[in-house]
Amino acid sequence: MTKRMVAVGTLGGTITMTAKDNEKGVSSTLGAEQLVASVPGLSALSVDLRLHTLANLASGSIQFEHLFAALTWAKQQIDSGASGVVLVQGTDTLEESAFFLDLYWPYAAPLVLTGAMRSPNKAGADGPANLLAAIQVAMSPKVRNHGVVVVMNDEIHQARFVKKAHTVSLATFTSPVFGPLGYIQEGGVRIFRAPSERAILPVPSQTSDKVLLIETVLDEATELYSALPSLNYQGLVIAGVGSGHVSEKVRDTLPPIIQKMPVIMTSRTGSGSTTNAVYGYKGAEVDLQQLGVIMAGFLCPRKTRLLLSAILWATQGNRQQVEQALQKYLHLYNAY
Repeated sequence: MTKRMVAVGTLGGTITMTAKDNEKGVSSTLGAEQLVASVPGLSALSVDLRLHTLANLASGSIQFEHLFAALTWAKQQIDSGASGVVLVQGTDTLEESAFFLDLYWPYAAPLVLTGAMRSPNKAGADGPANLLAAIQVAMSPKVRNHGVVVVMNDEIHQARFVKKAHTVSLATFTSPVFGPLGYIQEGGVRIFRAPSERAILPVPSQTSDKVLLIETVLDEATELYSALPSLNYQGLVIAGVGSGHVSEKVRDTLPPIIQKMPVIMTSRTGSGSTTNAVYGYKGAEVDLQQLGVIMAGFLCPRKTRLLLSAILWATQGNRQQVEQALQKYLHLYNAY
């Protein structure tokens, strides 16, 4: 049997963290070679591994520049013959990294993200099992054309749907409404759905345009909204209440913001789509759309911010091109 080639790169995260002498807590210390050495069952796979330590960062400190560097490395691996790529990072921002990379991943071969909820020094550490499963998924031809996926707890999730839904549970990663793309059982990869069309944007020459994400809350102050047109932001995403609503006070601050930048409404609920024509009161979706607010549909607030950022970078902020791209890609992400 011909061996497949899989590249494994590490950015850090709980899966790489150990305790240092006389220090409380754990921090990222392990590299790719040390991680792979701890995984039982790899010798049974018909796979050659290329290993590379990209960084040793807690996931909350990952920047766009780190992800673009990881993307460049991952593309080089596919171009030099890898069947798939595994990228290891911390779970706190893993859902955002997965979606961000999915916006730029042009290959049929899979890019698989994984991590761990328990550090290697804990009983029942899940890192080795997650890494083994991620390598199995990266090897599988069944996962081709699905773009970037997240593999955790023997489940395979699409980048557009996956979210971290619990602070510490091993089953923290879920795909609300749509469920996982597939799972791993007895070393085999099971896939439930055909590939979905994906947005694939050009890698930008600049990333200076910034998008602000605000979650609206009960009896919300409006000073930040009022100041926003004078601040250095080029887009606004609002995580609205319910199916995409804000208070009357917030609504009244939006017209000057909309004049300056695209404003997208999402839902803060964590599951389900914004609505388009259910509620007509002031601050609800009918009223907001008449003002020029764009409804995001199923795309969550954090991923909407990333999509809008990528579009701004690709169009260099050209308002007409931004709005055309938003219409195209938001339709794509809501074509179910």
